[in-house]
Amino acid sequence: MAVIKSLHIESFTVFSQAALEFGKHLNVFVGENGTGKSHLLKLAYSMLAVEAQGRRESNENTPREKFLQGAIARKLIGVFRPDGLGRLTQRRGGGCRCSVHLEGTDPDMDLAFEFNAKSEFEVSVTKVPSRWLDKHPVFLPSRELLTMYPGFVSLYDTTTLPLEETWRDSCVLLGAPLARGPREGVIKSLLEPLEQALGGKIVLESSGGFYLVRTGARTEMHLVAEGLRKLAMVARLIATGTLVDKGYLFWDEPDTSLNSRLIKDIAQAIVHVSRCGIQVFVATHSLFLLRELYMLREGLDTRCFGLHPTAGGSVTVEQGPTIDDIGSIASLDEELYQSERYMIHEAAEGSRS
Repeated sequence: MAVIKSLHIESFTVFSQAALEFGKHLNVFVGENGTGKSHLLKLAYSMLAVEAQGRRESNENTPREKFLQGAIARKLIGVFRPDGLGRLTQRRGGGCRCSVHLEGTDPDMDLAFEFNAKSEFEVSVTKVPSRWLDKHPVFLPSRELLTMYPGFVSLYDTTTLPLEETWRDSCVLLGAPLARGPREGVIKSLLEPLEQALGGKIVLESSGGFYLVRTGARTEMHLVAEGLRKLAMVARLIATGTLVDKGYLFWDEPDTSLNSRLIKDIAQAIVHVSRCGIQVFVATHSLFLLRELYMLREGLDTRCFGLHPTAGGSVTVEQGPTIDDIGSIASLDEELYQSERYMIHEAAEGSRS
């Protein structure tokens, strides 16, 4: 499967310039709040989504510059929700030009575009891919989506909601029918560890709601723990064939609101799908999740990215195969420092008793 090899950006949101070289299997972004972790995931996702939706939306068998000019702009606006496209540029001295270039292991998927600070609804495409993607990428936000699924796509399409388009895209994929045919055996084997962690199967009923079905019990998704609902999203996307064989998964802070045991389950799910041919991109500032992924990553082509704010207001990126290559991240250092202080405190308490 063709995967994203690199992403080069200039003057995009908080980044003056960045050249990201991705791993084939697992990519982990680490940084403080406001350093652009989600922006990088959303940008790469938006470009792949345009390439995956293009054949249906353009009615063309091959990509065309004219269609891409509008489609890229619409996707960026839908995903990032700026007042105007130009708001996504990093402004220095009143104006600048943003450029983005995505490269794949297959050059046919390469895509590049530019826009300036005054742009509103159109980009200038500088590299047109030679073909459409045959697999839609998945973007999972930090909150789960199964409880909001019933009627959400219809509501999103018929009203004006101040919500990112990634939520709509993911709900469409969650509502896809179960995969049938030769892949069923593979899907069953992939689902087994997830369903064991969930304690049952995820079912979409004719009423439009998701349920967790255990032996002799059927539980509304609203009554299931949030961490299990996040696992359930991955299980559902495997069951529909979306996260099987090949594809792309972008997951923004999957550890949000979870306890340590559930974070371990999430880490195992992330590694699980990456071993099955899915290129995974994860944004986090959880030391616990990072350590779990580090211990599970054996045999995976992995890249880590540390995002660092500068005195000038921009963000720089350090990258490498391990978390030791990405520089010092303040939130991670604070967790380590707290552990040290706790051990010193315990030792002091023990000496006084």
